[in-house]
Amino acid sequence: MDPLLDRINVRDLLSGHDLSDPSTPLSAPDLRLLINRLESHSLHIKSKVRSYLLSHYNDFASLFSLCNDAILKTDQISNSLSDILSLVSDRPIDVEIRELVDEIGRKTKEAREKRELLGLLRVIVGICERLEGARSALRNGRLSFVAEEVKELNKALRIGDEEEGEPIVYGLLRKQWADLFDEMQELLAKFMENAVRFDQEARSIRVKYRLRVDEIDGIELHTVLEAMDVAGILDYSLAKVADLIIKHVMTPAVNYELPVTFVEDVDQGSEGITEAVLNILPSQDCKIVDVDGDAIYARVIQVIRFIFKHICFENGSWIHSFGRLTWPRISDLIISNFLSKVVPEDASKLADFQKIIKCTAEFEIALKEMMFISASDNKDDRLSNFAENVEVHFAFRKRTEILGKARNLLLQCDFSVPQENTAKGSLLKNDGKVIHSSKHVDLLFSSERCVVSEAASQLMELVHQALQDVCLSSTRVALEFYHAARDAILLYEAVVPVKLERQLDGINQVAVLMHNDCLYLSQEILGLAFEYRSDFPDSIKEHAVFADMAPRFHLMAEEILQGQIQLVIFNLREAIDGADGFQNTHQMQQFESAKFSIDQVAFVLEKVHIIWEPLLLPLTYKRSMCMVLDSVFSRITRDILLLDDLAAEETLQLQRLIHLMLDNLSSLLKSLIAINSKGKSEEDSRRPIDDLVPSLCKIRKLAELLDMPLKSITSEWESAELLRCGFTMVELKDFIRAIFADSPLRKECLWRIENVSL
Repeated sequence: MDPLLDRINVRDLLSGHDLSDPSTPLSAPDLRLLINRLESHSLHIKSKVRSYLLSHYNDFASLFSLCNDAILKTDQISNSLSDILSLVSDRPIDVEIRELVDEIGRKTKEAREKRELLGLLRVIVGICERLEGARSALRNGRLSFVAEEVKELNKALRIGDEEEGEPIVYGLLRKQWADLFDEMQELLAKFMENAVRFDQEARSIRVKYRLRVDEIDGIELHTVLEAMDVAGILDYSLAKVADLIIKHVMTPAVNYELPVTFVEDVDQGSEGITEAVLNILPSQDCKIVDVDGDAIYARVIQVIRFIFKHICFENGSWIHSFGRLTWPRISDLIISNFLSKVVPEDASKLADFQKIIKCTAEFEIALKEMMFISASDNKDDRLSNFAENVEVHFAFRKRTEILGKARNLLLQCDFSVPQENTAKGSLLKNDGKVIHSSKHVDLLFSSERCVVSEAASQLMELVHQALQDVCLSSTRVALEFYHAARDAILLYEAVVPVKLERQLDGINQVAVLMHNDCLYLSQEILGLAFEYRSDFPDSIKEHAVFADMAPRFHLMAEEILQGQIQLVIFNLREAIDGADGFQNTHQMQQFESAKFSIDQVAFVLEKVHIIWEPLLLPLTYKRSMCMVLDSVFSRITRDILLLDDLAAEETLQLQRLIHLMLDNLSSLLKSLIAINSKGKSEEDSRRPIDDLVPSLCKIRKLAELLDMPLKSITSEWESAELLRCGFTMVELKDFIRAIFADSPLRKECLWRIENVSL
């Protein structure tokens, strides 16, 4: 069959024609020839195929038979598969198998859970039996066994490591364990309480070796301590013993002024030591002063050795636990009763303190050898650290003394003024005694002198002394003195305003004296750096600052002064309010009321004059009094100008009241003029009184206007005189309408006032 499958080559069918050029078209004869040859070739192929099939007939028959058998077997398999599928669809065996597998899984899980529950139950039963056994052993006095059981059950029950979702029974077991632990802890504490007692009558500590509590007898003290150690409650059980030792033994042992001696007494029986006693006896050498602390340290060592031997049985861990409980308090007692009292009071004696430092170091080495304190933890070297820092303690003591003196100065001073500093007569206290608690001082940045309290003066003397010590001291001591000086100054700000709070609410000399104090302190503070900085140690120069405090005191002085000014103005306004706006003064009753108000104003101003003039600096007094007077004159002028209808008699009475007030204040005004004429260099001192009290000129002019003809008033306005005195056009027009009846002349004058060009 292979030749039949060969490719037909057209070139072979047209071999007589030139086909080298593919673009050459075929002619019609060539095409007919090609068709004939193809048909002939097709017939030849068919003939060959038929011959091939006939020659291989048996082979093709066998092949077709085999294919037929395969088709029949395929049909059989298809039928069988259909039967199986039908069977499966009628009875779902896979569901049954799945249910069977699930059932087996459930049974297996239940069996596993039951085994786990059984195991847990065995553990719970075991723990319950151990708890009950431990409780029974505790009642029988088997303390060591109970302590071991409590320790192991603590791990088994994971005390302190509880988890959410645990069985409730674990909580119940932990509660039983806690009850057992508390019961054991209470029993061991009772044993320790019975073991170590203080005999008040004999003044002795008694340590019993064989103990009895309730019905439990014959328990050794050593056994009790071992049980406490195993159970982890040694610190708790020794706490009361520690308190007992501190209170009754260590306190008298470190007493620097009333020393004692200790005598040990051991009761030795056939079975060993049954009791140890430490007797506390008065010392026979009370007159010998323990300068170096050898005796104190020896007594403390003797007590600790007694505890180490008879209470802790020379067990290093136990004595160290006892030391953790007592050493902080013992060291504090030694510091407060001895070391702090022998700190030198003078810097020249600091060298003599070296022997105490040496004795203190040897004392702590002895405690470390007994393992009472830690040999590796520097925090336990509390006494050595204190002694070695004696310079700091010395400076701290001096700082405390400086601040204490400063506080006492401020608290004890009554901030009052002596007789020679008052304007009229003696100023007395309520008890009739003459006051002497202030003095004159020179202001640093002014040529003037002012009166300040003794407290402020002595406070600055204290500060100057402290800063002089800064210049002569080492760096650490100098720093303490520097802070002491600053803090002493700031004490004034903290103490005095609180102490004088009530006085500051009234018009009195105390407030003025406090103003002077603050002014004086502010200037003194500014001068401190100039006076001392160059002599300070180099490290202090970098940090020493005083200028930051000066503005605070200057501001405080100004606030106090302004508070007094406002308080005076308030009182004066209340007095003026009594005049009822100066209405109807042509009526006798209203005139007397207005006159009384004017008298009250004069009285208040005279009182302020008496208080302020002797104490305040002249220019400060002048400025403050001018503010007060300006407020008074402005208020009275305003009230009179607000009157809308004045009778002729009424104007005369108002003029009379103004003249009365000015006459009453003549001495006050003269005092201000006298200050004005002293030729001070400040600008205010050269200004006339009318410039400092603008309303004075206005009220004087108002008095003139009250009986001045209308044309004269108009002329005064046209000449700008009234404008210079502070009158406004509206005020003047209202004033004219209030005094003069409506008339062509009034209209003309009002028109002239409105149209004048000023």
